[in-house]
Amino acid sequence: MTTTAITNIASLVTNDPSLGNGTPLGLIRDAAVVIEGDHVVWTGESSKAPATDNALDAAGRAVIPGFVDSHSHLLFAGDRTQEFNARMSGRPYTAGGIRTTVAATRAASDDELSANVAHYLAEALRQGTTTFETKSGYGLTVEDEARALRIASRHTDEVTYLGAHVVPAEYADDPAGYVDLVTGPMLDACAPHARWIDVFCEKGAFDGDQARAVLTAGRAKGLHPRIHANQLTYGPGVQLAVELDAASADHCTHLTDADVDALGQGATVATLLPGAEFSTRASWPDARRLLDAGATVALSTDCNPGSSFTSSMPFCVALAVRDMGMTPDEALWSATAGGAAALRRTDIGRITPGARADLVLLDAPSHVHLAYRPGVPLVGAVWQRGERTV
Repeated sequence: MTTTAITNIASLVTNDPSLGNGTPLGLIRDAAVVIEGDHVVWTGESSKAPATDNALDAAGRAVIPGFVDSHSHLLFAGDRTQEFNARMSGRPYTAGGIRTTVAATRAASDDELSANVAHYLAEALRQGTTTFETKSGYGLTVEDEARALRIASRHTDEVTYLGAHVVPAEYADDPAGYVDLVTGPMLDACAPHARWIDVFCEKGAFDGDQARAVLTAGRAKGLHPRIHANQLTYGPGVQLAVELDAASADHCTHLTDADVDALGQGATVATLLPGAEFSTRASWPDARRLLDAGATVALSTDCNPGSSFTSSMPFCVALAVRDMGMTPDEALWSATAGGAAALRRTDIGRITPGARADLVLLDAPSHVHLAYRPGVPLVGAVWQRGERTV
């Protein structure tokens, strides 16, 4: 296989604390990285780089792992511009807006939905995202949920069944009947196309008992749990996530001390989604509180047409540093290795021998510029599985 060296890297973020400066970022100065096929085979000081078939001079710029976006909702049609405009004019956000997207998604063709996913994935890739998770949840019928997951699986291995997003209008008077559908025929149709199962455990969506039933049924079918937890109010979602060994509890905006302690002591990742707070003018999650308690924190976009219509991980990094109490180092780690942990992956989110060759070359000498220069398109090149794609 052909080998390629990227040399003269001002700062290389490996996310391996045994390398470089010994911090969680494993930062190596004046560095090089060697790619063979679709994997990294060597990292170290540029002067010690082995001979390779090809070489690229980074010209004193930084290289970081590709971003790992572990929470998105890209299987949808339409947008909710009017809702956003109204909310920015003073109307508070509620979960009910999801039903608007459900109607548009049901009416869209398979080709339209697939093209929409591809469009937003390309948009994210240009901003350095090399791995993404995406969910169903805008179909809410057996047929529409299953087709959403079939389409998603053409684009990513990280596919999540979210039939329990909200109770659709046709089941408004029978939420228990809808839970039976989600945990029965819908699950049977969707499980072959998904790796994960999720539920929106929130007032206006599903309560703790309903969420437990959904996640338990999914786990019995071989799907691993993740959960939308504690976004709009305090609730049972985080405790349920830790109890069921969910890979991640996502949002985590309203947490009790017991919730924070549970996340700090368990294996469940706290995935924070600052785009949602930005777009709804809600309270920011307290990342500092979670980090100080020993919790593993991930950052993700929550890209969806209602409450967080951004595909930009650099934007989320900047928000986390500015408004959530994270340092630039912590935010970058959470947007890369943290996202990998939320997907229970060890082959991504780092630049070390054996890892998948997902790298981002920044038009800046340091990763700190992601927060230092918010809104500036700093991604100069992207390698995904060893292929330069941007």
